[in-house]
Amino acid sequence: MQVDYIIAGSGCAGLSLLYRILHEPTLRHKKILVLDKGPKVHNDRTWCYWEKGEGAFESIVYHKWKTLQFFSTAFKKQFPLKHHQYKMIRGIDFYNYVLNYAGEFKNVVFKYEDIQKIDSKSGLPFVQTEQSIYNASYVFNSTALFHPKINTRNTLLQHFEGWVIKTADNVFDPDVGTLMDFRLKQHDGATFMYVLPSKPNEALVEYTLFSPERLPRQDYKKALKEYIKEELRIDDYELIHTEFGVIPMTLAKFSRHAKSTRNIVNIGTAGGFTKASSGYTFQFIQENTKSIVDALKKGHQPNLKLSLRDKIYQWYDRTLLEVLLSKKMSGKAIFSMLFKKVQPERILVFLGNKSSFLDDLIIMKSLPFMLFLKAGVRQLWFNK
Repeated sequence: MQVDYIIAGSGCAGLSLLYRILHEPTLRHKKILVLDKGPKVHNDRTWCYWEKGEGAFESIVYHKWKTLQFFSTAFKKQFPLKHHQYKMIRGIDFYNYVLNYAGEFKNVVFKYEDIQKIDSKSGLPFVQTEQSIYNASYVFNSTALFHPKINTRNTLLQHFEGWVIKTADNVFDPDVGTLMDFRLKQHDGATFMYVLPSKPNEALVEYTLFSPERLPRQDYKKALKEYIKEELRIDDYELIHTEFGVIPMTLAKFSRHAKSTRNIVNIGTAGGFTKASSGYTFQFIQENTKSIVDALKKGHQPNLKLSLRDKIYQWYDRTLLEVLLSKKMSGKAIFSMLFKKVQPERILVFLGNKSSFLDDLIIMKSLPFMLFLKAGVRQLWFNK
């Protein structure tokens, strides 16, 4: 089977790219094959991100907040967002939205088969499954086939369990979200809670850790129960949804294309679009898939090179990870110092790779200079 584009993997990155291609008049006629091991029919995850104005998926934003708060043992800060909104999209809403839209196009075919190999022959990419071999001008890959080797020496895992709870009484302010609450024991690494209310009696409460290894599953449940009871002071509630996830925060390098050809383009986490220092992915995927479509419609190679600014942000991420992996400063101490000293929206702009050099300098000035300088120099040397 020969098509124009193969999208290998129908998660956030694959479906975001599909949606943007189909919205581009000069590309929407292309023959597209989407391959995955199974259809997306479950509400398996939630994406949160901050954004100015309205984005491509504004119509399915489940809730948004203009005010956030940060807690540490020493202080609390509540801050209005002047230029951004913090937004939440549920996985099932995203999948249904894109799949329903794609269903209008006869040139888009979905096949549910296990992908065994992605490679090229004579420079032309192909995908091999248990059932067949498919050829295309470009393969956009979000599977783990090209992931680098990660281990406890070069990687922290961001692992989390989230509960959506419905309370008997109206106990939440749906206009205020808790971005990080570090008033927890820090035995296993950076440990905090998100609390994102969508209704006066409904909220996502998520227990998150940055550590080398996952915990036993019962430990997440225990921590959530204790936090809901002791910090939120809620006894009467119904558990209406759960989700669990693991995101790599790694010094390992993710390539933006396969070694055999640049026509196999890695997207999503496979292409390094999960931010190494925070785990945020959704908005970076949107920017990348938009850039891919812009290149395709101009007839350019969609495997875009890293800009100098991209490389600088990667260096910032690697420097922070170096500090966390060395255990010379805890995640709680780093984020507490940042939120205490720096205007919080400036931190979000920095974490979103949208900061100015002045913003960068203000962030750097708020942290122990020599500790981060040594880590940064080590990463520059390591990456030669």
